[in-house]
Amino acid sequence: MSNRRFEGREHAAAYLRYRLSPPQELIAEILGFLEKRRAGPYDLAVDVGCGSGQGTCLLAPHFTQVVGSDISPAQLEMALANGSIPNITYRQCPAEELPFRAGVADLVTSMTAAHWFDHPRFLQEAYRLLKPRGCLALLSYTMDMELEYQTLSSILNGICQEIYTALLPYRSAYLGSGPLPLYKHMYESCSYPDKEWHECLRSRTAMSLSGYIGLVESFSTYQAFLNQHPDEAHKLSQEFKNRLLSAMGVSSPDTEVVVVVKYFYWLACKPDSD
Repeated sequence: MSNRRFEGREHAAAYLRYRLSPPQELIAEILGFLEKRRAGPYDLAVDVGCGSGQGTCLLAPHFTQVVGSDISPAQLEMALANGSIPNITYRQCPAEELPFRAGVADLVTSMTAAHWFDHPRFLQEAYRLLKPRGCLALLSYTMDMELEYQTLSSILNGICQEIYTALLPYRSAYLGSGPLPLYKHMYESCSYPDKEWHECLRSRTAMSLSGYIGLVESFSTYQAFLNQHPDEAHKLSQEFKNRLLSAMGVSSPDTEVVVVVKYFYWLACKPDSD
């Protein structure tokens, strides 16, 4: 069974407000992989563990129908609040029990969620859903995000690394040493002959410093810390913000920084026949 996270309403709201959408460059890589293996038009994409729908929305222009699925009612509520796109619907269900007939999906994807799934059961379910020559795309990013600001990036990233290290004791045991080895293991266990592994696609996004702090506070590690020690978690976050502001020489948390995120992903094409 998948590991259930991000189900509280406040956490879901933070997820919608602060979590980054996958970069268009990465969506283009997924679509390019699909287009080389299966001719369009494309009927159905299923985004599993869709959360508040930031990635789901990016698929809408390319498929007749897009379905986002998630185990969390609070996340799906936020996805619906995120805007109405006519060809997107959402369904509440586990990643390992998707409510579709076999062989109906051109694309099954999961954007920064598959590390929480029951991996063997999810891969089996994705195989069941996909059409022949349909594609599976799993992506995520490392949690050691970097900041760029004038000539102070090295100093800021030293502070950020201290915070990431302070949150490590609150990482779920389910994740082991981190998401990347889990995705690598899923890739290696996938039986599709036609598959590709990619690492270190760097995406740069401008946002306010307060937006970056909100992003860090949406991490599962910070949320676990917050649940166990709320006063200490709030103190850590405030100190983090104050140290960054001081290092930047500014007083406003609305000051813009650039957040650098390092994505990794893998793509696989279901064979024509078993």
